[in-house]
Amino acid sequence: MADLSTVFTGIHFENPFLLASAPPTESETNIMRAYEAGWGGVVTKTIGLHPVVNVRGPKTKFLRADNGGTRLSMAKRPDTTLVASWNWELISDKPLDWWIGRLSAIKKAWPNKVLVASIMAGSGNDKELANWQTLTRAVQDEGVDAIELNFSCPHMDRVDMGANVGKDPVLCSVSTQAVKEVARVPVWVKLTPASADIVEEAAAVFRMGGDAISSSNTFPSLPLIDPETLDFEVNVDGYVASGGLGGPAILPQSLAKMAQMTQAFPDREFSGIGGISTFAHALNYFLLGCGTVQVATAAMLDHAIGPNVIRTLTSGMTEFLERNAERGWTSLADFRGLRRGHVVPHAQIARPNAADYHGGYEDDAEGYARAEEFAQAR
Repeated sequence: MADLSTVFTGIHFENPFLLASAPPTESETNIMRAYEAGWGGVVTKTIGLHPVVNVRGPKTKFLRADNGGTRLSMAKRPDTTLVASWNWELISDKPLDWWIGRLSAIKKAWPNKVLVASIMAGSGNDKELANWQTLTRAVQDEGVDAIELNFSCPHMDRVDMGANVGKDPVLCSVSTQAVKEVARVPVWVKLTPASADIVEEAAAVFRMGGDAISSSNTFPSLPLIDPETLDFEVNVDGYVASGGLGGPAILPQSLAKMAQMTQAFPDREFSGIGGISTFAHALNYFLLGCGTVQVATAAMLDHAIGPNVIRTLTSGMTEFLERNAERGWTSLADFRGLRRGHVVPHAQIARPNAADYHGGYEDDAEGYARAEEFAQAR
């Protein structure tokens, strides 16, 4: 019989699918709706000590491509396919005091569901590191099951916050260490993909006792420029700042980052994020060694908290296990990491015999034209 439950960082999940820290998890109402829909866990919108103020105008937009055409735009129009989400939203605009009481109420209402509190502080001095500890003590006293440290928000101007922490192994180390000194629950760390070598940051986290890595957050990016108005499709008074690209477009990129880490640390625990809306997408992360996955963009487009998405994920996993029952597979543990060792350095990919080599392309290969076709086109 297919068993969707799993244990991740010592925590029992009824299924390995979580709502990621994002707009869908910014309120207790949304979180409890997500539990009712069937999600195995929820990671709150990132909580800080103090209120933050977001920019004017839309915080999240969706990039779509015309079906059968070449236009990419955030403008809503028929006959298009979702390519990505884009946002420049900061952490929760509700400070720690707002969340206190609400987190405990969520756990009281849904004691068997997993609640993970995402938190963020600065990392540049002892006072800021103490803020990490203040946040940690507060949310774990509320009864959360785990804590996720946000080392990955791509919109932070401060050099000691968000993705600027996740790109610096030293800041990763000291921040993780500060939290682990006071944490009584598992500590996950969400790393930025905007790193020269994400394995270095992961190593720094694990050295200081981090229990798991979540990856990837959104990739730094800009919205496109409208060819008619010459304005960025998202702007305030004509100006724009770098935001985060998520959704289907980042799935292959996030998998590459994840493969680097799961190969470097095959005995550690990882939560995969980026581009997931079906079980086929999630399966990629599981086969690379992830123990859970997290979803944001697809859920946002499905009644904000993804009731249809979670049904697709759980039914897809059930069907997958049933198809593979003859292999003795009954749960995630039976196939997790199965393809991790198949990602190798480029030099290890077999080369053809000299007689079979045609400059790296073949006749009729997509993306290449035969010489005579090129001549006719001219």
